[in-house]
Amino acid sequence: MDKSIVQLVDGLPSDNITVKVLKALDYVAPGEWNNLLGFDQSIRIITGETDAKVIQKISDRAVSLYNDPQNGYQTAIKLYQTIDKADTAMATAALANKIGEKIGFLSFLSNITPKADTTQTIDLVLKIAVEVIAFSKLNGIPSPNPQAFANTLNENYQGASLTRMIALVCLDGLLPLGPDFLSKIHNIISGADASIVAQNPVFLAVNNFLPGNNPGEKFGFITQAFNSVQGWMNNLVAKTGVTPQSIFNHLGNFIQMADDNLDFVAAFLDQTTNYYEHTGIQTVARALILRSHSLVKAELQQQSPQLPQDTASAAKSGTSEYAVSKTIEVWDEDEEDWYQATIEKVENDQFFVNYLGYGSSYNEWVGEDEIRIREHGAADNNGFAINQKVKVWDEDNDDWYSAKIQKIQGQQYYVHYLDYDSTYDEWVDLEEIR
Repeated sequence: MDKSIVQLVDGLPSDNITVKVLKALDYVAPGEWNNLLGFDQSIRIITGETDAKVIQKISDRAVSLYNDPQNGYQTAIKLYQTIDKADTAMATAALANKIGEKIGFLSFLSNITPKADTTQTIDLVLKIAVEVIAFSKLNGIPSPNPQAFANTLNENYQGASLTRMIALVCLDGLLPLGPDFLSKIHNIISGADASIVAQNPVFLAVNNFLPGNNPGEKFGFITQAFNSVQGWMNNLVAKTGVTPQSIFNHLGNFIQMADDNLDFVAAFLDQTTNYYEHTGIQTVARALILRSHSLVKAELQQQSPQLPQDTASAAKSGTSEYAVSKTIEVWDEDEEDWYQATIEKVENDQFFVNYLGYGSSYNEWVGEDEIRIREHGAADNNGFAINQKVKVWDEDNDDWYSAKIQKIQGQQYYVHYLDYDSTYDEWVDLEEIR
C-alpha cells in the first residue's frame, strides 16, 4: 500500500547525502531551500496557522485531496520517485553497499564508470519532461504543457521546486557534461534516434507517463520540454556564474574526493542521491497544504457568526473609482496586510489584479471589499488618515471587517463599518486596525 502524503513528509531525512548536496547548492540561490520536516510543522510554516484544531483540519483535508485519484498529487509523487529510482538503478549496486550513510574518504571513486554523454543527456531531458508533467498534474492542466511550465519557471518557481531545477542543472548538466552542456545536449538530441532513446532504462521506467502514442511522439515531447527551458538554464548559469569547479568546491566541504575528475563525481552523486524525490515530496506537500488551507478557511468563515446587517440602509460604494490600470491596494487575509496592485480587468463588482513585483501567476479576481485606493488626507504618525479604508479586527467573530476612519484621537480611531449602519460605529485601538 502506498504511503500517505503525511507519511512521506514525516519520513523525509533531516541529514543524509541528498540533504547535504542540496544544502551545498544553496550558494546558487541562497536561502531558497528549507528542509521542511514533519507534515504538521510544514503546515505551521507554510500557512502561519498556530491553532492545533485548524492545523488538524488542514492535514485531514490534504490527506483527502491526495487520496482522490481525480487530483494529480499521487501521480506527481510517483513521477518524482520513478525518475530517481530508475536513475539509481543504473548505478553500481556495490557502490551503494560500500558507502551506506557515511561519506568520507572515497579512494575507490576512480573505479566508478561515468555515464556516456548520450546516456547522461537522455537522463537530463527525461527529468525535465517529468517536471513538466508533474507541474501540469499539480496545477490541473489536462495535457502537459511545456510552454506553460517554462513561463512559470521563469516568473515564480521557488522553494523546493526551484532547488530541484537548480540541482538538475548542476548535478545532471554542468558536472557530467561541462560548461557547454546545453550545446552538447542540443547536438545529441537533435541527432538522436527515437528508437535508441526508447531503449534507455530511465525512458522505459517513465514511458507510460509520457504523452504520445509511439516512441517518436514521446521523444518529440521530451525534445519540446528541453527546448522550452533551455533559455532559463542558460540564464541561470549566466546570472549566478555557477561552474563545474564551483559546484565541486562546495561539495568538497563534506565529501573528501580522491580525484577531482568531475564526471566521476557526477556519477557518484547520481548513484547516491534522490534529490528529485526528496524535493518533489516537499513540492507536492506545499501545493496540498496551500489548497487545503484555502478550503478550510472558506469553511470556517461560513461557519463563523456574522455581524447583523441593516439591509435597508446598507449601500455599496460605487466602483467607478476602481478603473482599469488604477493602482490600488489589495487585502491579503493570510498575511493580514495590504499589497499594491494594478487593476487589469473589471467585471461587475469583481476586479482582476496584478500584484506589483510579482509574476502573472499571482494574478487573481478579488471583490471590492478587499481593495482600496490610498488617496486620502494627511496621515498621522501611524500612517492612518480620515476617510481611509481599513480592516478592523473583531475578536468576538474572529474576523476582519472593512471600515472607514471618521475620527482620530491619539492612538484610537473612530470607524464606520462599510455596509453596516451607524449604530455599529465605534472607537478601536491602533492594534485592531490595518
